[in-house]
Amino acid sequence: MIYKGRAFKVIKLEDDIAEFRFDMEEASVNKFSESAIEDLNSAIEAVEADKTIKGLVLTSGKDSFVVGADITEFSNMFSQDDSVLLDKLLKSNTIFSRFEDLPLPTVAAINGIAFGGGFEICLCADYRVLSTQARVGLPEVKLGIYPGWGGTVRLPRLIGADNAIEWICTGKEHKPDEALKVGAVDAVVAPDKLLVSAISLVKKCMAGALDYTARKEEKKSKLKLANIEAMMVFETAKPFVENKAGPYYPAPVEAIKSMQRHAYMERDKAIEVEAKGFVKMAKTDVTNSLVTVFTNDQLVKKKVKSFREGARETKKAAVLGAGIMGGGIAYQSAYKGTPILMKDIQQIALDHGMEEVQGLLIKQLNRGRIDSNKMAEVLNSITQTLSYGDFNTVDVVIEAVVEKLSIKQTVLAEVESLVQPGTVLASNTSTISITEIAKTLKAPDKFCGMHFFSPVHRMPLIEVIVGEKTSKETVATAVEYANKIGKKPIVVNDCPGFFVNRAVFPYFAAFTGLIRDGADFQQIDKVMERFGWPMGPAYLLDVVGMDTGHHGNLVMEEAYPDRLKKNFRTALDVMYDEQRFGQKVGKGFYRYEKDKKGKLIKTVDESVYTLLATVSEPSKHFEEDDIIARMMIPLCLEVVRTLEEGIIGSPQEADLGLVMGVGFPPFRGGALKYIDSLGLSEFVALANKYASLSRLYQPTEKLQEMARNGEMFYNA
Repeated sequence: MIYKGRAFKVIKLEDDIAEFRFDMEEASVNKFSESAIEDLNSAIEAVEADKTIKGLVLTSGKDSFVVGADITEFSNMFSQDDSVLLDKLLKSNTIFSRFEDLPLPTVAAINGIAFGGGFEICLCADYRVLSTQARVGLPEVKLGIYPGWGGTVRLPRLIGADNAIEWICTGKEHKPDEALKVGAVDAVVAPDKLLVSAISLVKKCMAGALDYTARKEEKKSKLKLANIEAMMVFETAKPFVENKAGPYYPAPVEAIKSMQRHAYMERDKAIEVEAKGFVKMAKTDVTNSLVTVFTNDQLVKKKVKSFREGARETKKAAVLGAGIMGGGIAYQSAYKGTPILMKDIQQIALDHGMEEVQGLLIKQLNRGRIDSNKMAEVLNSITQTLSYGDFNTVDVVIEAVVEKLSIKQTVLAEVESLVQPGTVLASNTSTISITEIAKTLKAPDKFCGMHFFSPVHRMPLIEVIVGEKTSKETVATAVEYANKIGKKPIVVNDCPGFFVNRAVFPYFAAFTGLIRDGADFQQIDKVMERFGWPMGPAYLLDVVGMDTGHHGNLVMEEAYPDRLKKNFRTALDVMYDEQRFGQKVGKGFYRYEKDKKGKLIKTVDESVYTLLATVSEPSKHFEEDDIIARMMIPLCLEVVRTLEEGIIGSPQEADLGLVMGVGFPPFRGGALKYIDSLGLSEFVALANKYASLSRLYQPTEKLQEMARNGEMFYNA
């Protein structure tokens, strides 16, 4: 052993070759924390001091290679003064460059995930050998930044500026064949051949068969691209990337600008340019919010692990109801490897459910994401049935029938008598109290809520709802099954609407209130989309379905009459009465028609204004800030109430639930992060400005107290 630190080890192998192993103690994965970077420097010093080492193989002691930087350190790091952050960044870069400048051949043997800083250290090696099971990429733009450890400098010099722009600005992960094709890696081999192949490559360098010094110089030199070609590459890419990224995500375009600025600089000067641009991006509110979303996700994952203790394994599941939601659940379960029964009382409904599954699979097949074998495997994992005959073989049953209490109670009581003891029953209800549904069950402790979001295959969130008598084992089993089928579970306590829908319906109430006061629904949609929502409230109601929205609204009005009960007929009532149920029937607030590819196209339907005139004041122009305030305050205040009441366990879970469940703008971090960004006293003052409209706009006593005390939901 030449060197042993807490993150790195240098081990003598054969023929004067050493293994430079990244293997963090007491950690399941390798990531570049500040302490790991310091240890990297010490390991490099040990290599420099040992003159017997003639070649080096960079390896990992974990199943993944290096997952990237330690993002949990970002918030504190990025809050430092610009000069301090820049100095720290340049010191880290000096260490990475020191590895690159070792006077001997270096080969990275990449056995698993190498993302961000993990791939940047690989770029410092002279050559890269990739396992067939590995993936590489630079995903920093997803956090509002761009590579800051030489990634924007070395990658263009290795694979060309155009390829580097695509890799860096999309932040995508790349499979071995993709990385090999562009030259980001030099060889792809089977996992069991990885170390042998890397050592062989080092030996070729030592023997003079490969000119590793030329590789070092290539990455340290100016970009080999003529001025006119460089201008074409960078100037063409900027507007294209800006259009794709949108106005709230500046990092991809800034990455291009940085690459353009340092294209004709040698490495060390180029890295200084990269570092200054990185600091600029690190200081944005966008990065602050996106890092918060990431750290919230990590916190929720840890919390979820504690709920999973005592879980029963779900070897087979069942879904009751074969509509779009039931079909979506069946697809998700089967696609992720858990066989599932799909039951309905009519064959035509089962046919529709399978059509939903087949449609999703065909899209995946056409995009090259699956092959015919995977498609057949998924289809064979779904069993259609009109009876309960095989229900004694399942571990979890998810009820996804009509959103009506009496029907759900009847169906669940029926299936309860036919399943094996210990089987977990779950309802996919979106608004009805789990405790209320459980009143007809003999074993309410085996019952919980599992609220999926539509479309199931896209929306990552599942709310696992704990009823009054739900047992810990039931929650654990539901959480474990949610994880198994690739979803992010958040455990919430029971109340009508639970967490997400309880927050969303005040948002819809604000929307109908604005229309009543003369606002144009199209203007509201445009304003809220500019705010960052993937779709405005009118469009969202069309997608959800006006019948679903109307029914949910009735449930929520009954549950929270003080702030949701209306004394006027709303735009939602009009759409429902006119059977304009949205996309499913081709008309709602908008009209929908399929194009040649079968994609639904949204168009304006002027007749809607005539209908809405019966429930609204004369048309009136609203300022953009006014619309945002009226839409966002009710949603934010309802989130505050759920936190105060213990429905949701923490600000982190609340904000992640909104981002993952309903598409709350990630660059704003979530409702509570958004309140923090405005300042609690400023938010309370804004809410009080509209408090006369209804109780939807009236801050809670505790929130007002927090504002007076200068508190925040997120501690610095």
